[in-house]
Amino acid sequence: MMVQVPTVLSWSGGKDSALALHELLMDPTVDLRGLLTTVTEGYDRVSMHGVRTSLVAEQAAALEIPLWSVRIPPSATNEQYERAMLDALTALHGEGIEAIAFGDLFLADVRAYRERLVAGTGLRPLFPLWGRATVDLAQRFVSCGFRAVVVCVDPRQIDVSHCGAEFDEALLGALPRSADPCGERGEFHTFVYDGPMFRQPIATRRGVVVEREGFFFCDLLPHGADVATS
Repeated sequence: MMVQVPTVLSWSGGKDSALALHELLMDPTVDLRGLLTTVTEGYDRVSMHGVRTSLVAEQAAALEIPLWSVRIPPSATNEQYERAMLDALTALHGEGIEAIAFGDLFLADVRAYRERLVAGTGLRPLFPLWGRATVDLAQRFVSCGFRAVVVCVDPRQIDVSHCGAEFDEALLGALPRSADPCGERGEFHTFVYDGPMFRQPIATRRGVVVEREGFFFCDLLPHGADVATS
């Protein structure tokens, strides 16, 4: 009898998380118990991506997968982030979770950091997308029927005009050759609003594009939300 490992997935709401989820759901050795996202207190948004937590909650509902949050203060230090993550991961291990999966692709230093962080929690780190060619992954994302919008852009790496764009064949063709097609070096971040595992798409509309700390963010709004409240 095959043993299934109770697992949670580190979830940003973006395309790499969605592709990792797709892989995990097809893996007969994985018992996916939930998604784990990091939220910045006060802003009530997913850290780094800047997406409203209400939209990530809608993703989890459309996927029919429980969502857990790790809350960190604005401009959190690495020490504060690690303390919050360790507390959350240790608690999950106490509830019977045995592994945590990440959507990392090829940055060895990032993987090593996650492995060190998880080492003291009793959990086993999983990297279901590790080593895959990012050109192939980006094409697979589009061809499998996932739909996403670019919500954050690093203007030092790609043009600001891509902020708020659809992640599709046109975007992939417009990216500079220096940019990774999956944005693995932080070129951009995305929000997935539909895909093969979703019961229904997440209804959103684009709000204003703003600059914060050198990055540009497209404020993605829940359908019907007032732009003035963004």
